[in-house]
Amino acid sequence: MFHRLSSQCPWWFVRSFDNPLRRLVQDPDTILRDFVRPGDACLDIGCGIGYFTIPLAALTGPSGRVTAVDLQPEMLAGVAKRAKRAGLSDRIRLHQADVSGLRLDGSFDFALAFWMVHEVPDQAALFRQIQEVLNPGGRLLLVEPIGHVRRAAFDRTLETASDVGLAISKTVTVRLSRAALLTMSGGATRSPTKD
Repeated sequence: MFHRLSSQCPWWFVRSFDNPLRRLVQDPDTILRDFVRPGDACLDIGCGIGYFTIPLAALTGPSGRVTAVDLQPEMLAGVAKRAKRAGLSDRIRLHQADVSGLRLDGSFDFALAFWMVHEVPDQAALFRQIQEVLNPGGRLLLVEPIGHVRRAAFDRTLETASDVGLAISKTVTVRLSRAALLTMSGGATRSPTKD
């Protein structure tokens, strides 16, 4: 599933866009607060060095938990450092995926895939693995970079997610991005995306 490792953002490059200035454009609390509730079990897929992981752990509160998933051990080491500094290590579990897939156990209320799905060659396999661990009514916030992912490609990604049972609940506004909230709920229906 993740066999094209050359398409990943290298760990040493992540600090170029994972820095305090980014908060002016993409504030994690603003992006996440409408989707995460205290006590939620959250999944941060392709977590990098924890730009969203740490805010997720704060939003879920003491009774919540976050599983930070990445292929690269250097990224997970970055999350561990940030979690310790923020005093949130007890709420965050680090999980290294491998080329065969996410290899997740447990169940989750909310999953975040921020600027990473376009790096995955087999998106259907990824969405199936996410769907398998989402609780009924579970939510997936899918966000892709507008510079790398054109509208048609994003629409194909949404169709792939829909084909495996993740329905579009609504489109979401995230600066410099194309985004949608998908859900396990049978009540959500597929609707056309807006540019």
